[in-house]
Amino acid sequence: MTNEEILSAHGPRESMEYDVVIVGGGPAGLSTAIRLKQLAAQHEKEISVVVLEKGSEPGAHILSGAIMDPKALTELIPNWKELGAPLNQPVTDDAMVFLGEKSSFRTPNFVLPQCFQNHGNYIVSLGNVTRWLSEQAEALGVEIFPGFAAAEVLYNDNGSVKGVATGNMGVGKDHELTGEFQLGMELLGKYTVFAEGARGSLGRQLIARFKLDADCDPQAYGLGVKEVWEIDPARHQPGFVLHTAGWPMDADTYGGAFLYHAENNTVSLGFITGLDYSNPYLSPFEEFQRWKTHPNIRWYLEGDESKGIKPGKRIGYGARAVTAGGLLSLPKTVFPGGAMVGCEAGYMNVSRIKGSHAAIKTGMLAAEAAFDAIAAGRQHDELTAYPKAFEASWLYTELNKARNFKAWFKKGLTTATLMNGIEQFVLKGNIPWTLHRDKPDYASLKPAAECKPIVYPKPDGKLTFDRLSSVFISNTNHAENQPAHLTLKDASVPVAINLAKYAGPEQRYCPAGVYEFVPDEAKGGNAQRLQINAQNCVHCKTCDIKDPTQNIVWIPPEGGGGPNYSGM
Repeated sequence: MTNEEILSAHGPRESMEYDVVIVGGGPAGLSTAIRLKQLAAQHEKEISVVVLEKGSEPGAHILSGAIMDPKALTELIPNWKELGAPLNQPVTDDAMVFLGEKSSFRTPNFVLPQCFQNHGNYIVSLGNVTRWLSEQAEALGVEIFPGFAAAEVLYNDNGSVKGVATGNMGVGKDHELTGEFQLGMELLGKYTVFAEGARGSLGRQLIARFKLDADCDPQAYGLGVKEVWEIDPARHQPGFVLHTAGWPMDADTYGGAFLYHAENNTVSLGFITGLDYSNPYLSPFEEFQRWKTHPNIRWYLEGDESKGIKPGKRIGYGARAVTAGGLLSLPKTVFPGGAMVGCEAGYMNVSRIKGSHAAIKTGMLAAEAAFDAIAAGRQHDELTAYPKAFEASWLYTELNKARNFKAWFKKGLTTATLMNGIEQFVLKGNIPWTLHRDKPDYASLKPAAECKPIVYPKPDGKLTFDRLSSVFISNTNHAENQPAHLTLKDASVPVAINLAKYAGPEQRYCPAGVYEFVPDEAKGGNAQRLQINAQNCVHCKTCDIKDPTQNIVWIPPEGGGGPNYSGM
């Protein structure tokens, strides 16, 4: 049954009305909610706020490096230290290293641009910070509904957004209703704030419907693949931050890696691959595994029996797309009845490899605009005060200084390093020129016939791993008897175009083993078909971004499904 048929037979849906509905319980959404409640208390007004979170709990789907600049958090909650915010490990040292296959060169710290300096910042688990933010929000009276995925945007007769509907529960794989069927619920608000993170499924629809990206560059994305390891104390340097560029990427492909020494003898390490790469044989997951074999990296992870150093243990894995286009790719962030905040819109500062401070700040700015509008008796119009406040903020100044950072990498690593060094170190961000991007990431892929295959070494199960064992420790789970949340516009395209022309890139760009081409027994076994293992999906959104034919569409599964990250 289609959703329309279900509503016809079992509707109408129950509805709940709030002043503000927030979609997404990450740092941006929770900061929006907290700021709304703070303003209500300050002005002695009542304001009702609800947050929908598709993960099993706030933080379950949150994955980031992460180094956190506490500037915005201090504005939002000045006494965060006294309240026990989990920012426990300050950065003690920075290193930027350029790697060759066996060589390395560390940039002297005195020539590091300010964007690569992390004095005053903290190495955190952003998932733990999110859980703490949810506690602060609930203490202020915010209603948080974890395990409920917003599946549909609802509109008023005049076209303005009036809220969202959660997905139906208990619909089987065959789209027939099971004995556990529950109709979704409508959550209606005077304003609806979308904070789904990078490439949000509803945000994507809103951008298309209201043409919010008509006056900006195409958005740029990267895929971040991350592991958490517990290592021997002798190799652990609390607060040490290592970033690398170069190998294993070639000079024409954007990518970089990090290794952060967090608390309790743990390190967070990961690799970010720009999704504008051109070679369909490239695998971001395999590049990350290969990066760990570099002598400068494996030293931290491998044991040394002769010195009594125990080998490290991998305790966490995950992957997530990030928005990397910066200010020039920022769409219009308001529309009748709502707004977008955080990485939903693309506020991440890729030059600093930081987005949580921007998420918190934009959530605050949107909240202030929404509160003023509601206090004035308005609803369902455009919160124009929000983008105006952003343009007057320190965040705009910060993003403007880094506006060309990602675009320079289209000219190769050497040129990008030189020009970003000039812009950030010599010019201090006072840049007289602007570089624009002209095509989305999926359009960058070349036909396989024009590219050289990449042969990756097999995983050893000690330092390097395969996808399935990685997904296992991400605690990913989906109810098996539900419609696939990874859908195809045209089922013939994966074989007829993606496999034939691009050698089936989906089996390589997905970091969770969701897509694989297998013999099609219905056609005698000689032909191939695309098999979608949706239960493996870690909700990274890479397929939705990189599919060269834009034939794959990611939609929310039943609420509570997906990864259950711990300490990520």
